[in-house]
Amino acid sequence: MRQIDLRPVDDPREYAAAVPRGEVDIDHALQAVSAICEQVRAEGDEGVLALGERFDGVRPATLRVPAEQIAAALTSLDPDVRAALEQSITRLRATCEAELEHSVTTTVAPGAVVERRIVPMQRVGLYVPGGLAPLISTVVMNTVPAQVAGVPSIAIATPPQAEFGGAPHPAILAACALLGVDEVYAAGGAQAVAMLAYGTESCAPVNLVTGPGNIYVAAAKRFVRGQVAIDSEAGPTEIAIVADETADAAFVAADLISQAEHDPMAASVLITDSEALAAAVEAELESQVAATKHAERVTTALTGRQSGVVLVRDTDQGVDVANAYAAEHLEVQTRDAAADAARIVNAGAVFVGPFAPVSLGDYAAGSNHVLPTAGCACHSSGLSVRAFCKNMQVVTYTEDALREVGGHVVTLAEAEDLPGHGAAVSIRTAR
Repeated sequence: MRQIDLRPVDDPREYAAAVPRGEVDIDHALQAVSAICEQVRAEGDEGVLALGERFDGVRPATLRVPAEQIAAALTSLDPDVRAALEQSITRLRATCEAELEHSVTTTVAPGAVVERRIVPMQRVGLYVPGGLAPLISTVVMNTVPAQVAGVPSIAIATPPQAEFGGAPHPAILAACALLGVDEVYAAGGAQAVAMLAYGTESCAPVNLVTGPGNIYVAAAKRFVRGQVAIDSEAGPTEIAIVADETADAAFVAADLISQAEHDPMAASVLITDSEALAAAVEAELESQVAATKHAERVTTALTGRQSGVVLVRDTDQGVDVANAYAAEHLEVQTRDAAADAARIVNAGAVFVGPFAPVSLGDYAAGSNHVLPTAGCACHSSGLSVRAFCKNMQVVTYTEDALREVGGHVVTLAEAEDLPGHGAAVSIRTAR
């Protein structure tokens, strides 16, 4: 991994540009994605199937996966995998239920009531990637918060697989069945996002599209935003680790590898004030990468321009660098990890101490692994039950309550030169 020395840099405004980050040009991808989305809008099911055949190399017999095929996938699921999924579902459901907002009614004056009503989205589309790995955990991370929010209609799109005759990966179908979702489409990439947003003969349009994917999925979500809501433009994964000399180099190396194996474009960044730790991590990477299954993919990610070791003066500067980087996943492995983590304000999720690796959050921590990438954690949040809800204002006033405040409404309407607004009140209060 290349090294970037920020120890001489005093201006925090320079940190974001200096920390390694991949070139993710969504604007460029939009050129290709716009044609894909328009083809789906014009051709419906046939457009989705044709584009799937072009990009995924296979054309499923039907766009919607038969319910019996989904159910059959669950019966053949490895019992240990099922038990692990059930544990993941239980833990995530607990955190989602705890954060679910409730309607609030406020009496602002006698007879004057304003309710903030929490309303679930009525139909959502969940995207589950299926490229280099069958992300069965992403089925859980998308579906559970939608179910806890009370969404009545859930559709899942996931790429067709040539290995399985055009059907999605059986493990993904099994996870859908375990969660009680039987509306699943063998569609991936930008065409799947367009199908969910615009609707086709088989798939009714949704109100919200969530889920991670490659740059073309992220670009498609940007393209259809406005037609539907989206959670975020989640692209290639990234991990940053703030560590000092007390960190275990073997742990740090393993965690960097764990995200690098997702994708050759994945980013792995170590931020440390210890040259000794940096050297020890490099030594650990050499041995651990050689032993890992996806060594070629991991090596590409770790040696890419998006990854590296950032040297800082001390942990204070390390925290500032981490906040400037705004990582999707941030680990804090320092002498006082809890205190240092408390100063983090920009991250998709923070993992505190040596025994909270990012992979725990990927599967069974109870947190959600659908998180903002590419620095978007400075303004966006990870997927949660809140993404599947809307706030709706409900106003109820009695005649007396309207009379009590009506003069102020008329005054403000006249101040804005909108007399019709005032008249809508005075016609009621003048009687």
